[in-house]
Amino acid sequence: MVQFHCLNPIAACGLELFPDTYEKTEDFNQAEVALVRSAAMHDMDLPESLLAVARAGAGVNNIPLEKCADQGIVVFNTPGANANGVKELVIAGMLLASRDITGGIDWVKANKEDAGIAKAAEKAKKAFAGTEIKGKKLGVIGLGAIGVQVANAAVALGMDVLGYDPYLSVNAAWNVSTKVKHVMSVEDIYKECDFITIHVPLLDSTKGMISKEAITMMKENVIVLNFARDTLVDEPAMVKALKAGKVRKYVVDFPNPTTAGVENCIVIPHLGASTAESEDNCAVMAVREVIDYIENGNIAHSVNYPDCNMGVCTAAARIAILHKNIKNMIGQYSSVLGEAGANIADMTNKSRNDYAYSLLDLDAPISAEVVEKLAAIDGVLKVRVIK
Repeated sequence: MVQFHCLNPIAACGLELFPDTYEKTEDFNQAEVALVRSAAMHDMDLPESLLAVARAGAGVNNIPLEKCADQGIVVFNTPGANANGVKELVIAGMLLASRDITGGIDWVKANKEDAGIAKAAEKAKKAFAGTEIKGKKLGVIGLGAIGVQVANAAVALGMDVLGYDPYLSVNAAWNVSTKVKHVMSVEDIYKECDFITIHVPLLDSTKGMISKEAITMMKENVIVLNFARDTLVDEPAMVKALKAGKVRKYVVDFPNPTTAGVENCIVIPHLGASTAESEDNCAVMAVREVIDYIENGNIAHSVNYPDCNMGVCTAAARIAILHKNIKNMIGQYSSVLGEAGANIADMTNKSRNDYAYSLLDLDAPISAEVVEKLAAIDGVLKVRVIK
């Protein structure tokens, strides 16, 4: 039985996909698969048994990726599974920033005892007047699963959309509307757009990318939306820009002491993917990814190892080797297998930064002794017998 452990509640529709050969355990130290949403794993001791961690969501800053990779643990995420939920909240954020909807609602609550509230509202409503988003220019930084959907929705709402993504994938290029203008410099977005929304992963290269200098380049009264990660924005600089009137509104989905309660800062309590549909989609995708990895050795949507797919194994045997990305590893595997009389029928080797993954189909099963010899090769982190 394959033991899986849930570090956070995971939607039942996902867990139900596990076949009878999988069993839920309450003991993380016995788990071969861990499913997680927001639980912090950086200070956790990872058990020897652990083969895979699946994040039911896109962000993985709560998972020690390097530590997992060095122990031969593949970390998966579920990009795109929550894209529609986040997209809808981004659109709502633009509307909340353009029209003082919450101010108007608060006024009604404060005047609920006034018998003449209907007449009073006609006088008071001018204080909450705003602007429409139709015809305004939106800049989308990052055209991944969420960014593409935001861009397309904004086009449908009559906005003029600019998109920036130096790493635009073929899939995203096919899905993005032809009406989205692809710019080659993010500075074009800073200088031209009335709204700017950011949808990039948090990396060393993107941390604080919406800097004081970037804000200075932006148009007066710009509206900035951040539904990706709070640290992508230099928030102390953003607060200063709000107080100076440079930035009209800052809409952010990540509460913290820097932005909470600041005037013209609309802080949402991380609701981007908090829909029943998003949670279900993420759970289903995460479970399917780990099942394919455990049963076939295939990797899809990993964040610390390369993607690799050899389909369902039809050969007599299949082994997976997780190793450092150093020279002559394949030659050493071939030598060990050759000495054991094992023939490689098919194989794939992929690398990602410092780590690599080899999947080998063999004409016959290999012994535990051969597995031990493979595992003993310098640079090998883990060897799995898939079949």
